Amino acid sequence: MWGKKSWKDMVRGWAWQGFGVAIIAVFAGYALFGANGVLAWGEYSQRLSAHRIELAKLEKERDILRHRVDLVNPQQADPDMADELIRKELGLARPDEVIIPLD
Repeated sequence: MWGKKSWKDMVRGWAWQGFGVAIIAVFAGYALFGANGVLAWGEYSQRLSAHRIELAKLEKERDILRHRVDLVNPQQADPDMADELIRKELGLARPDEVIIPLD
């Protein structure tokens, strides 16, 4: 039977509806403004471009180091590179050389 509802039943129904709307609003707010929300995409794209620049620098440095490693390969070491490394590690210099400190 569909009779009149008391005001307590109506308030209780509105409370549940309000609670549901509030939960939906919270999730929508996080979807828009949260750390992984729609508005954070701009920051992510800026960070991505900065990381790509840093990656390019690191790849260039890696290529330089790879080249230096190839120069000291035990099967075919470059004499100039071997001489440079030995002098650097042992602190050796010939009597006719002039040493200019760069520090």
